[in-house]
Amino acid sequence: MERIWTSDVYLIERCQRGDSTAFDTLMERHEARAYQYALKLTKHAEEAKDVVSEAFIRVFRAINQFRSNSAFTTWLYRILRNCFLDMRKRKSLRFVASLDGVHETDDGEVQMQVVDKRFSPHEVAERSDHSNRVRRAISMLTDIQRKMIILYHADQLSYEEIAGELDLPVGTVKSRLNRARIALKDVLVRDKELMAY
Repeated sequence: MERIWTSDVYLIERCQRGDSTAFDTLMERHEARAYQYALKLTKHAEEAKDVVSEAFIRVFRAINQFRSNSAFTTWLYRILRNCFLDMRKRKSLRFVASLDGVHETDDGEVQMQVVDKRFSPHEVAERSDHSNRVRRAISMLTDIQRKMIILYHADQLSYEEIAGELDLPVGTVKSRLNRARIALKDVLVRDKELMAY
């Protein structure tokens, strides 16, 4: 165990000096355990993948803040748990039936629309704006990054299916997909900062 921890420290030091290959190696080394932990939290395979992806994005962004006085896995698991809790908050939508949603059609049939009371018209507009920003951000990615995002998230292909389609090793698919997600998040952050001015 000491050997793995020591080599993690070495990889982290390389990451902190800007070595993206070291980050890929670190991610590949811990991805299976991170996924198992996320699966234990979410009890759902796709949500666990999302938690792991978000966690690795956060790790990438905060790697310079990591101090080797504790194990990398301790830090990673804390980030995974925080990502899970954040995702749970975002997904806690409650839909309710409302009399405001009841209307009569031209042929006299009464229909009831399910209304989400959590979102005001302003919030719905913001969500639509967010979707448009995501689409714009995806269009700004490189061809391979855009392809990775679309194949995995829109087409819902597995890592193995993407590897087969692009004739790449699965590990390469995972690291390229993670880089694509990081690039997408960076574009979205820059876009949000520009809109604030």
